[in-house]
Parts: sequence; structure tokens; C-alpha cells
Amino acid sequence: MKTELQLIVRPTEIDVNGHVNNAKYLEYLEWGREEWYEAMGLPYNKLLQEGFQTVTVNININYRKECVQNDRLTVITEPEKAGNSSYVLKQTIMNETNVVCADAVVTSVTMDPSSRKSKPLPEMLRKFFPANQL
Repeated sequence: MKTELQLIVRPTEIDVNGHVNNAKYLEYLEWGREEWYEAMGLPYNKLLQEGFQTVTVNININYRKECVQNDRLTVITEPEKAGNSSYVLKQTIMNETNVVCADAVVTSVTMDPSSRKSKPLPEMLRKFFPANQL
């Protein structure tokens, strides 16, 4: 299942070049992932209650088209694949004319909050991913 988060580029997100700062795209992606977790019924507190956390270990992002103030963007987040303790979410940032502004592949790992070590992906998260494995 994929989610779509709508947002508007604000003046504070613009850098000296007059477009969205590269680091801000990472925030947009994070907001999109949080939206995805919430839509899947996996808010942070529920994950903790089940004895695990998620941590981002790699983001591979492509900046395709600049975004400017007042652009209306959509952050699309969808599950791509899952391994033993890691999983990959594919994310795309589209503008209002359906042009891809950025796309990313984000790898996260499930972790035991006490030991701070990776642990197997729980079924409550794994079930959202296709059958193919990492």
C-alpha cells in the first residue's frame, strides 16, 4: 500500500539559490515515511510497545527538478522489499504537474530499543511488503 502526502513549499525552505535546499528534501521524505507508518497503523508508540524501533541506515536520493516557493508537492511512499531485519521504501516527490522532482530509495532496519541491535523484521511490518526479499 502506498501513501501520498501533500505539502506546499514554504519561504523558510528556500536556499540562497532560490530553490528548495537539498537537505529539505530529506525532511519531506521523512514526513512521507511518517505518513506511511501512520496509515499502516504503525505509529512510533505502537512500534515501541511491540519491542522494536526503526532506524534509517541509507538514503539514495536523486534530485531531478528544482522546487520553488509555493510549489505544491506530493510525497509518495511505497514498500519495495524486505529482508531479515531491513526493509526498503521507495519514495517519489512530484510537483503539481506530475513531474518527478526527486526520487529516493530508503533502507531502514528494525532494532531492539534496549540492546540497540538489529532484530528480525516483525510480521506486523513485513506484511506490507511484496514477497521478494533483499
